[in-house]
Amino acid sequence: MAENRRWIDVHHHIAPPAYLTQGGAGVGRALKTWSVAKSIEDMDKANIDTSIVSITQLAKHISGDEQRRSLAKACNDYSATLVADHKGRFGMFAALPLPDVDGSLKAIEYALDVLKADGIGMYTCYHDKWMGDPAFDPVFDELNRRKATIYVHPSIPDCCLNLVPGVADAAIEFGTDTTRAIVRMIFGGTTKRCPDIKVIWSHAGGTMPYLIERFVRMAVENEKYAALLPDGFLPEAQRFYYDTAQTSNHTTMVCARDVVPMDHFVFGSDFPYRGSLEQIKGLEGCGVFSTGELDKLAWDNAAAILPTVKRR
Repeated sequence: MAENRRWIDVHHHIAPPAYLTQGGAGVGRALKTWSVAKSIEDMDKANIDTSIVSITQLAKHISGDEQRRSLAKACNDYSATLVADHKGRFGMFAALPLPDVDGSLKAIEYALDVLKADGIGMYTCYHDKWMGDPAFDPVFDELNRRKATIYVHPSIPDCCLNLVPGVADAAIEFGTDTTRAIVRMIFGGTTKRCPDIKVIWSHAGGTMPYLIERFVRMAVENEKYAALLPDGFLPEAQRFYYDTAQTSNHTTMVCARDVVPMDHFVFGSDFPYRGSLEQIKGLEGCGVFSTGELDKLAWDNAAAILPTVKRR
């Protein structure tokens, strides 16, 4: 590992006490045993200066708006305290109580104006609605007005739970649902309507780079989409940012590198599910990036879209 290279991690999970209490079966061992000390230890081993923290899911089984609002606020207040107590080591992506739109608009105001969050954390889908669904237009319009950064973590839609016996849903559905959300955002018109948001997709965009030929053709052959996207699908997809969590290998990075502009890659560790040092060694050894490109991926690209992180 390059000893003088410093990193920003945009995909670093924490487990606030309220999240552990209300998360139920959705909280696995990695989060149940998480601690601030473990985060800092992992960061120090890998030369990570700053991690932008988020929660994996906002307790999907919770159905009441008030409970979701309360949990989101508790998690965001905890994250803000973590940021304040460890200056320079942490930033935060604030959770929203979606699909509650009104509650989410209030949470955006509180998170960005009061807590000074780096951005907003969202999920690829909410039960049976994906990012880009018209139901969420007020949320994206407000985030666009604020020129906000959005970090997107994959979720599992109601349609696709327990599809393959013996295989964890996340192993297949996280990558697949990320692709669904990207396509919904672009073909649904949200990216055209909201050009000032900066969106970070987890796991190198899921299966989107592998399926790029289908989406490029769809944007040309379908009259509706050809009118909406006169320049095609690819320029819209290249406006997004893509983190490298759990994709730090030659095969995935070759595919993603052919689609994603170099200045739109950002580093993600997926801690505590994966170790940061392991992910960095994978990126540095995969043979896809030059030394200068790794420097941009490590720091500069993320710093450009995170308001509390200093540019070098």
